[in-house]
Amino acid sequence: MAASFSLSESDQLSLIDQSVSSRSGNRSLRVAEKERRKNAEDPFVLALKYFSDVQTGTPVTGNDEFERNLVVVERVGYSNGLSPEAISVMLEFAMSLRMGSSPCVRVLKCLLPSSVVPQEAVVRGVVWLNVGKMPITTQVLFLKWVLTVFDMIDAKDQLRAVYGFIFSFITEENLCPFVCHLLYLLTRKESVRVFRVRKLLDLQSKLGRQPFLLHLLSLYKVFSPDLVSLSIPSRVKSGFRNHNSPWKAALAGVQRRNGVQITSAISLAPPVGDRTSSRKRKYCHLQIPVLTSVTNKPPQTELNSRKKLIPLVQIQSFNQLLEKIHQIELPSQMGSLLSSGLALHYLDCVQDESALLRLNFWLGCALQEEFLFGNDGDATQNSEETLQFLNKLLSAQHFLQEGFSSSDAFLYKFLNVWDGSLMRPHILGLLSNIPVIPALHLGKLLFEPLTQLFFTSSLFFKCGLMECLNSMLQKWLTWHSVYALEDNLDISLNSHTSVNMTLSGFKDSVMELVHFVGRLASAGLQLEGCHTLLLSFVLDFYDTVCDTFLKFDLPLVVMPPPGVFYPAFFAPDPISLDRLACIMHRYRVNLTSAKSQEKATEQAFHISRQTFQEFNHYLVFMVNCLWNSMMFKPGMDVQLSEELLQKSNVPQYWTRFDLIHHPALMSYAFDFHQKCWPGRKEMDLNSIKHSKPWSWYLKYLFNQGFEGLKDFFQSNINRQQMAGDERGDSQQR
Repeated sequence: MAASFSLSESDQLSLIDQSVSSRSGNRSLRVAEKERRKNAEDPFVLALKYFSDVQTGTPVTGNDEFERNLVVVERVGYSNGLSPEAISVMLEFAMSLRMGSSPCVRVLKCLLPSSVVPQEAVVRGVVWLNVGKMPITTQVLFLKWVLTVFDMIDAKDQLRAVYGFIFSFITEENLCPFVCHLLYLLTRKESVRVFRVRKLLDLQSKLGRQPFLLHLLSLYKVFSPDLVSLSIPSRVKSGFRNHNSPWKAALAGVQRRNGVQITSAISLAPPVGDRTSSRKRKYCHLQIPVLTSVTNKPPQTELNSRKKLIPLVQIQSFNQLLEKIHQIELPSQMGSLLSSGLALHYLDCVQDESALLRLNFWLGCALQEEFLFGNDGDATQNSEETLQFLNKLLSAQHFLQEGFSSSDAFLYKFLNVWDGSLMRPHILGLLSNIPVIPALHLGKLLFEPLTQLFFTSSLFFKCGLMECLNSMLQKWLTWHSVYALEDNLDISLNSHTSVNMTLSGFKDSVMELVHFVGRLASAGLQLEGCHTLLLSFVLDFYDTVCDTFLKFDLPLVVMPPPGVFYPAFFAPDPISLDRLACIMHRYRVNLTSAKSQEKATEQAFHISRQTFQEFNHYLVFMVNCLWNSMMFKPGMDVQLSEELLQKSNVPQYWTRFDLIHHPALMSYAFDFHQKCWPGRKEMDLNSIKHSKPWSWYLKYLFNQGFEGLKDFFQSNINRQQMAGDERGDSQQR
């Protein structure tokens, strides 16, 4: 009976389960049917179906159905972007010219991707360029669109497969700039062929040295230098313009509404609002792209598996980078390398010229198109983004220990319009990384704009500029000592370029920089009343200059100008006086070493007599003032009439700048006097000049941390005088 009851209960449960499952299945069918009907009634889906099925030859004029469906597609495209399927349908419709060429422009302008662009659609669009009678303006617009969305294309292998087909359009004069740009992005080593190099050279002979042709030829030369014998200028005008203007504001709006970053071949700008409101360029976004693979498909595609390429984004450690360093696949957007430490390691280890060329191209577009020509009125809302961009750029340059050529070119232009305050620490940081410039171009590129900024800016800008120029000089000297060739004649300007400069040319550039800073410092100290802070930064610079021979092995000695030496000597703070003494001591050591080397070898450089005269002049002045108490004596640099000195009523005026009475050291003399004669009620500083107190005072003074003064006097005063045993002038003190 129990078993029968149990079986009946099981049957009931089974029936209940079947009933629930049946209801659930019916509900799923109803939901699917409802979704299908909803999609079938969706105007956007109907519009895509219309453009997919429209017949060739359908008229446009008076076609209300066409206009209604195109408006629906435009509304979706401009608001949220089009899906990959929608882009495929609309691009096929536009490029196939089913309804003529008139709708093409409207369709292309609304092709704003919400995520990625199918590669197959782009390839079909390229193929359609050679079919039918498409107007040249429409072909140009299509190429501009491809360049804009290039980094959103989900793969590039099929595009590279039709590289030769794309290259065939290079003979069309109106298309040539855009075709060169697209080829530049698609070129790999296997793309460089002799017939293509010849075609580009033929075009150059017809069109002249166009920047877009030179850029493509420079990339060809990187991959195959034996095929391109043409000399490429080191500084080529920006060859590829920013072609994404028709889609810039709309893409930024799609990005903001979708809440995701849409990468682009060129940085995107914020919405510009009413097009008729202003013709000025707006301040634009500066964003470092996220490091991604060159394709958005799974990494093990047929092409990658055959070549065994590994996307850089998949490298997780430095050891893995070293193991796979010759199998690395660089990202499609080279700007993303700036945000990856491993990517910077790759650039530093491999020194891939093609990668640096692409990175410099991206960086040049970002800085010049988006920052240099930006509107300062909109800078506030983008300041944080700009700071992050410049911080990343500076971090990458510090990591590589050199700058990028594109950032150098940007600075040469930006200095002429800079106000000295916008992003000052970052601009000065970039400026300090500029490589050695030939002396002939230093004035125009650097000295003229910096001089204007220096004399019209605040004290803190002057200090920052002095620090920047000191850092620049240190890097120049370091590059010389590291990259100098064995024959000691040529030096490489940086590790990623073959541009060389003769040693004499390098010396001329360094000398011009030192003289320029000397002129700025002399005038700046006068303008700022010999401000202690500015004087400190100036002395920092000459700390570097005084050791150019021994520390950096550069056969050059340049003395500071009088406008720097005398303000430092008469400074009321002891630190400046001690640092000046240290600098003069280092000058003596460098000159002595250079002189001895000049006598020992025939290859040593010759020091001009004027340099020795300037040093000896400063040396005698310091010794006479600080040690011999002979200020204002005949033959000294600082001379006043005897009548004026008598009217000053200063007792023993010739001792006012010795080691006891110098304004920077008098407080120490007072303290020493009190410790040496605590019972005296009257202060008699001249009593320190006696033999034993003088030697005690020197020890006391040097124990206060004045290592510069100590080294200076130990190297320039004989030991007997230092010990106080022989003091021929003791009574004159």
